[in-house]
Amino acid sequence: MFESLFRFLFKYPPLFFQQGDFVVGASRAMLVAIAAAALAGGYALLSYRSVAKSRSRDRAIFIALRLAVLAVIVFCLLRPALILKAAVPQQNFLGVLVDDSRSLQIADKDGRPRSAFVNDNLGTDRALLNALSKKFVLRFFRFSATADRLQATSDLKYEGTTTRLGSALDRARDELAGLPLAGLVMVTDGADTSDATLDESIASLKARSIPVFTVGVGQERFAKDIQVTRVETPRSALKGTSLVVNIVLTQTGYAGATVPLNVEDEGHLVDTQEVTLPPDGESATVRVHFTASDAGPRMFRFSVPPQANEQVTQNNAREALIEINDRREKILYFEGEPRFEPKFILRAIEDDKNLQVVLLQRTAENKYYRREVGNEQELAEGFPKTREELFAYRAIILGSVEAASFSPEQLRMIADFVGKRGGGLLMLGGRRSFAEGGWAGTPVGEVLPVILEANGDRRTGPYFSELAVRPTRAGATNPVTQIAGDEAASQKRWIDFPPVTTVNPVRGVKPGATLLLSALDNRKQEQVVLASQRYGRGKALALPIQDSWLWRMNAKIPVTDTTYATFWRRLSRWLVDDVPDKVMLTLTQDRVDPGQPMKLTAEILDAQYSGINDAHVVAQITSPRGKTTEVPLEWTVEHDGEYRSSVVPDEDGLYTIRLAATRDSKDLGSDTAYVRASAADSEYFDATMRAPLLKRIAEETGGRFYPAANVATLPEAISYSGRGVTVVEERDLWDMPAILLLLIGLTGGEWAYRRARGLI
Repeated sequence: MFESLFRFLFKYPPLFFQQGDFVVGASRAMLVAIAAAALAGGYALLSYRSVAKSRSRDRAIFIALRLAVLAVIVFCLLRPALILKAAVPQQNFLGVLVDDSRSLQIADKDGRPRSAFVNDNLGTDRALLNALSKKFVLRFFRFSATADRLQATSDLKYEGTTTRLGSALDRARDELAGLPLAGLVMVTDGADTSDATLDESIASLKARSIPVFTVGVGQERFAKDIQVTRVETPRSALKGTSLVVNIVLTQTGYAGATVPLNVEDEGHLVDTQEVTLPPDGESATVRVHFTASDAGPRMFRFSVPPQANEQVTQNNAREALIEINDRREKILYFEGEPRFEPKFILRAIEDDKNLQVVLLQRTAENKYYRREVGNEQELAEGFPKTREELFAYRAIILGSVEAASFSPEQLRMIADFVGKRGGGLLMLGGRRSFAEGGWAGTPVGEVLPVILEANGDRRTGPYFSELAVRPTRAGATNPVTQIAGDEAASQKRWIDFPPVTTVNPVRGVKPGATLLLSALDNRKQEQVVLASQRYGRGKALALPIQDSWLWRMNAKIPVTDTTYATFWRRLSRWLVDDVPDKVMLTLTQDRVDPGQPMKLTAEILDAQYSGINDAHVVAQITSPRGKTTEVPLEWTVEHDGEYRSSVVPDEDGLYTIRLAATRDSKDLGSDTAYVRASAADSEYFDATMRAPLLKRIAEETGGRFYPAANVATLPEAISYSGRGVTVVEERDLWDMPAILLLLIGLTGGEWAYRRARGLI
């Protein structure tokens, strides 16, 4: 509507004024005429000075109106014009790139799929195609994950599972290099699902003066849609671990509605909960709790059932592949004095078949009690004295033991166990722990998540306090504190727990650490009960209470109550969670399209967890049908111990990738990972038409963005873009209808004012 009105008033479309150069073509005769007009204007000014019955304001208005008329006449006499560069018909090529991905199947406007635009405008004998064909030699391309030449739009299948806009533009640019090119037309919804940026592709087009005219299909905002936007799951977990998974939901059109969120393990429902959806356009994070009970690679599905009138239902679910390991993780527990705590901790964990707590308890000077050791030599001389021996464990628990009982090298080893090896460290409360044990200022003190004040309350005598423990806001959602069926039940259970005691006044956590459990001591000051932080590759925890066993043996705790065991099992599992091995295989994703390359990255470390750069690393890949292929990995040179390669899955199903590393014929270790090859569903997520991205491509390359409804002027815009083989056209502006209407308006306005003032 606006463009039609603009063309009526100014004779040409707005594009001509944007693309053209303004010039005047006045000759000498015209300049004489302009001078005569100026004299006439002067005469008019003098004549208004003698107008009877007029006031000074009237004379000023008359003078302004006459000067305006004079200016319009002078403008016409100057013969204004637009100089345009017009493409010579059939002398220029035009690349037309059409999105062939799944998102074009979405029916989000008038119940018709987005692909209908292609059929209606670029099909045989369609108006847009005919208009473009008259002006340019067309070359069609289809694109999704890759870009290829296209003979006719009827060959499009709209089955691409990935959209890469940058590679499509690069392919068309290279294919049409050396030809007189008027530009590129890209028909898409702008849903670029690749990881690559468009910066290089846009810069290359801009350097070659190739404008891109983008045509956006689809709606910029859905009327009704629910989307599982993100699912945060671990890569692996121990069998029997209770997982807490954060799921992000977004929606439009269903604000305040309650919907079920289902969790399935290989098709079996393991958890469901009701979720109240947030306001339109906002996100809600939902925490679901479920137990990984079966070992092996497990495909978990998180979904919301399709709702009434929902425009896109394929984005209601996300899947995540989690490797559930059925193995025993080894924890070293060093206790410095006989007390009840070790007995109850070991008893709480002993029924967990995936945890092995090796106890080293000092009974006298250089005398130790050992339990759950693997052989007679293990810990025979006390706490490990070499990194190889210490790094064989996955986690360390330090009980009531003073820092002075360790050598400086052992203290550094414990710190490196966390920061370099990536293990877990837990320090328990006791009269020889934390600041009371002289840990302040040591390498281990630097690792701990709490602030150790060496003097603290000891200046006024021994510290002792009873603590009624409660989860903090951050701790309420942590897997460790989930000691009952759900968060609400866990909160209530913590309230019912009996108090425990501490002799370590630990009140502050370090920046970046998280306080999970806390309490008010006898002086009404906050006492840290459980805190954690990431340190290097591992994690460190502090539990400065000395008798957690009271949560099991207090008189009001029923004999059959297993809450204490639940707490310690979850705390111990969290301690060893995600601890790296010497040989680690990492995949960029757990799902890949068949035929698309997948990167393999391996980290190879020695017994001291230093990188090995001369290892022989091979990945054995087993396809779903049992076919085995070996792929060597090469050292990247960028990082010590890092190796890379890639593999292309060629069939649907689950692939098993076993990595083996050797050095001088000596086995360094192995690792196994899994990946599923199947058609990705990323095209359906965040699938609204991305106008800002398409506008950016067009504006930075010198083209224009067109919504699907406004493409009628596209051929004209490309013709006058000034690219390719062009001729110069001059378009007169003096005879624009707007000028005639302006003259009529000015003279009519003067007459109307005279009549109103009684001057005629």
